[in-house]
Amino acid sequence: MLNKLTEYLQDPFLYKMYSSIRRAGQIRSISIDMTNKCNLHCKGCYFFSDKMDLFEPPYNEIEFDSFILQEKNRGTNFITIVGGEPALELNRLKKLYDNFRLSVATNGLIKIPAAGFENLPIGVAVWGNSITDKDMRGSGKLDVFKIALDNYKDDYRTFFYYTVSSGKSDEIEEVVKTCVQNGNKVLFNFYSDNENIGGDFNHRNGFETVNKEILRMINLYPDKILLSAYISKVITTGTLYDEKWGYDVCTNFSTDNSINLNRMKLNNNYSKHFRAYNADLKTTRQCCTSVENKCSSCFDVWQHFSWIILNMRKHLNTKEEFTNWLTTTYLFYFINRLVGLEEQKNLLPEIHHLLNYARLKS
Repeated sequence: MLNKLTEYLQDPFLYKMYSSIRRAGQIRSISIDMTNKCNLHCKGCYFFSDKMDLFEPPYNEIEFDSFILQEKNRGTNFITIVGGEPALELNRLKKLYDNFRLSVATNGLIKIPAAGFENLPIGVAVWGNSITDKDMRGSGKLDVFKIALDNYKDDYRTFFYYTVSSGKSDEIEEVVKTCVQNGNKVLFNFYSDNENIGGDFNHRNGFETVNKEILRMINLYPDKILLSAYISKVITTGTLYDEKWGYDVCTNFSTDNSINLNRMKLNNNYSKHFRAYNADLKTTRQCCTSVENKCSSCFDVWQHFSWIILNMRKHLNTKEEFTNWLTTTYLFYFINRLVGLEEQKNLLPEIHHLLNYARLKS
């Protein structure tokens, strides 16, 4: 296997990506709910449907500071901030920013200022065009998408985290074009209909048309799309070589939570460091998006990034397969600003070109 890796890295472009990842170092990550409060109540949001809002955050700063020290001592160096609305707690967000590398998900209603958060990757949620987004997230009244666009226009830290529904593929070009013209990049996610809204939002109908549109957006905007065709295929088919997506193969779950003891006994890869903390910063849940096993309806892009990344060895059979692994890993580092800014400007179109060439060749 090492001989094959050495062979593949003779390619200067692959070597450049691989070297960048190695320089950035190993990621020891956790996810936390910044708060149990939110200024929206989006339809189908797992945070409320799974009652994650019932966990009260630390009352005083001593407890919050103790959590920071605990995780630094444990070796944590990267935090994904979700839950509630992080922009409601800017002082605490700043403390985390000063101590860890971060990625934050926000609904965009409150702008996270540039001052003090200069290198913070910000994923701003959008669920469709203004009509769909207003219905799903703004209670039919508030144009959340428009507010977020205004708040983050030409913000170099920001990408729009576009959660696509299975029956809304006809909106994809409109939304992507709007984000690109606003000066932002786009990362796709996939809507899970856990509250049985049905119709266009029913993930059980599949994402075949959505995938075709994502590929078309990659070809139209290769310097703006942060998801590769390979990652999209893995997520929507739930297939990675001999593995089928589910609890037994998910790699990001709370390793300190007894609910996952049997999973850890299986001979499948997982992140031994990962924990998904509730807003109390004491208790953990099964994984970052669920308090119980809902893996069959999980299309979460971050979980699937991890699934691919931790299965490097499966991707060493051919140079094309290794390229799929390497570009996936690099995109994760890229999105989360763990590699140099100059590289972020230059490599993205080349990555998409390389993967498209390999796809057409095969």
